[in-house]
Amino acid sequence: AITYNYARTERVFFDKELEKDYEFLKAKAPIPDAEVGVVSRTLDETKWVISYYQSDGPTSYYVYDKSPGRNDNEKETSTPSLAPLFVSNPKLLPYKFAPMEDVRITARDGLELVGYLTRAVEKGSGTSPLILLVHGGPWARDSWGFRAQCQWFANRGYATLQVNYRGSTGYGKTFLHKGDKQWGVGDMQHDLTDAVQWAIDEGIADKDNICIY
Repeated sequence: AITYNYARTERVFFDKELEKDYEFLKAKAPIPDAEVGVVSRTLDETKWVISYYQSDGPTSYYVYDKSPGRNDNEKETSTPSLAPLFVSNPKLLPYKFAPMEDVRITARDGLELVGYLTRAVEKGSGTSPLILLVHGGPWARDSWGFRAQCQWFANRGYATLQVNYRGSTGYGKTFLHKGDKQWGVGDMQHDLTDAVQWAIDEGIADKDNICIY
């Protein structure tokens, strides 16, 4: 299979059996929006350690067992099983966190930008103060998942917007080089401004309470 990440992790399968495995694991996910990952497998590939990665809580780990078993009639069965193993940070389980949304923002020149929005916990889908959290590099990128900073802001009533402006990695050579000679000026800076304007237009951000961090 080929794994790639435009906004979220996606896969293209060439092996139908492997695709069935992932479909089973996705269907059995204890967390609806979680991303499935394979941590390790036995040499005979009958037992896998699986991770369920989420944006609003700790990562859960499970054992996926494909080895033949026996049913109540002592007949051999090939039905796989999924058993919990551990949680990466169980101390976080009692708390409510804000889910991260992957969003698409159109820049003023028509270029599509991928962004990530974490809304303020108490505000839900309403308008709130906004923090534009800009990744470094600029040859780097933001991605979907649990971010302690975003959760800290959300807990205190701030929405957080992260945007992969032109020059970010992960979107091909053309997108990367659109950021050449634009660091801190020109189109790269416009992408950040356009992202904030998008949040205002969508009713997410309070236009009088916005900062860049």
